Amino acid sequence: MKQVLLVTAILSTAPALAHDDNHIAFSVDNCQVEFQNNVAITPTEVAITTPNSQLLTIDANGQAFINGQQIDVTEQQQSALTLYADTLRVELPKVAEMATDAVEVAEVALNEVAIAFDLDGLDKLSTVLDEINQEIQATFYRQGSFVMGEQAFDNFSENFEHQFEERIESAVQSAMFESIGSLLVTIGSEMNNADGNMQAFEQRMENMGKQIEEKVTAQAEQLERRAESLCSNFEQIAEQEASLSHAIPALSSYNLMRFTAN
Repeated sequence: MKQVLLVTAILSTAPALAHDDNHIAFSVDNCQVEFQNNVAITPTEVAITTPNSQLLTIDANGQAFINGQQIDVTEQQQSALTLYADTLRVELPKVAEMATDAVEVAEVALNEVAIAFDLDGLDKLSTVLDEINQEIQATFYRQGSFVMGEQAFDNFSENFEHQFEERIESAVQSAMFESIGSLLVTIGSEMNNADGNMQAFEQRMENMGKQIEEKVTAQAEQLERRAESLCSNFEQIAEQEASLSHAIPALSSYNLMRFTAN
């Protein structure tokens, strides 16, 4: 049943999301991105809010407003603002998608273990993963907007960062206790199939575990490749912000992220 414990480690293959009193950060092996301001994105508007409640909005036409006052921009700058807003609209939700997909990979691991060992005591563990998935959705999607920033993470970080491991461990222990009967039956059946040959039985169990691990690892590695690709896309966003800040100095305090290549 060692494979059940894969569930507790699945999210380590996903992009790391961290939160402290000042910033939230997205990091993988290739880069680290610190989000400095809050952002809310709809199909028609991107709104960036600083910690001192200053507001930059970019509308669907590429017009920019600071605290409701329109900024005069050239046509070229307007096009750059439109491209920047469209890029945020496409790229930022991928962070939430990958967090959700990481939970789905964990659920795949659960299902594979349950099927392989004919277990029926994993419902609580599955429920915990469903709850985490709901928390992810509630964190990033609010009233028709995609949101990312300190306000979005204040409640989520407490549950996800500090309680996740405890909740998973408790659910795993419960699952192991409730499944012990069916697990023993499965092991007995497998030993009978091996005609009492313990070496053959051990090899069969090892092969079964390896198949489960390979399937889950393949999906986790795919998730990690997506995170690395997103890292490259975030670098482009950082470059867009630097260019906009140079062209329109009033926007310099509204940069969403600080990008660092590892």
